[in-house]
Amino acid sequence: MTDVAGGASRVQDLINRVHADCAEPTLGVVSTVYPALSEVDPHLFGIAVADVEGRVSEVGDSRHPFTIMSCAKPFVFALVCQARGLEAVRRRIGVNATGLPFNSLAAVERDPESRTNPMVNAGALMSTGLLPGGSTDEQWDVVATGLSDFAGRLLSVHGATYASASLTNSRNRALALLLADRKALDGDPEEVTDLYTRTSCLEVTAADLALMGATLADGGVNPVTGERVVDSDVARATIAVMAVAGLYETSGDWLLDVGLPGKSGIGGGIVTVSPGRGSLGTFAPPLDAAGNSVKGQRVARQLAGELGLDIFGPAPSAN
Repeated sequence: MTDVAGGASRVQDLINRVHADCAEPTLGVVSTVYPALSEVDPHLFGIAVADVEGRVSEVGDSRHPFTIMSCAKPFVFALVCQARGLEAVRRRIGVNATGLPFNSLAAVERDPESRTNPMVNAGALMSTGLLPGGSTDEQWDVVATGLSDFAGRLLSVHGATYASASLTNSRNRALALLLADRKALDGDPEEVTDLYTRTSCLEVTAADLALMGATLADGGVNPVTGERVVDSDVARATIAVMAVAGLYETSGDWLLDVGLPGKSGIGGGIVTVSPGRGSLGTFAPPLDAAGNSVKGQRVARQLAGELGLDIFGPAPSAN
């Protein structure tokens, strides 16, 4: 994104200003879905921008670790498409928006083949079950290594959050059991749920999210390590599915306001992708009623507009 209207120094100046503008307390509350998440400091706030040349600009708590939660969904989907084939995964999981909450059982039941979307929990559980490997240990190695490759560094699980989530993820277990009952889930539902939960508890930073998104923006190549993580068609498909349902039932409002594909997580992160240019990673724990970071959405709106990144808007001015 540093190729836009003024280069890296302008991007740094801009994110510094936006961070200051958005730093005051806002509406929203930290997630209470898992007890460990409710203990996160609501004042933490970081912004990072990474371009496809591997340059990163950041401000605030951009290196503060937090659990990736649902921001993992697009990257797991990409890994599964890379391993199983895009069209096969598309036919199996579905790519259209459900129009229902992210953890809806009804969304599974209303489709004859239980197809939903890989950005909601049911579809993400199906993605997890499709990870390659002859055992859950092998599948875990695939997903942990793959997400680390997207980030360009080794990611690890936050043990306390994983323990907390494992004790209280009854809704996801119910979804996995329903999918298994409908013959729509590969693997044992308890094992798939555990793998899904463990993946959600990998620790990242806003800078990591920015680089993970920039890897998608660069056609699947990590712009810092130079490693190809997924093929370009898989990266494109992942960005497209993010645009459809990355912010759940508010995805239409997000796309209209921001004009870029994004994915949120209840840990307070949002990753926003500008295809061919780069990515924005934000971290701010207070969430709105749909489970999306309040400050993260505000930052994305401002930066997309001021950097001229809106994919539906005019080309950015050089002035």
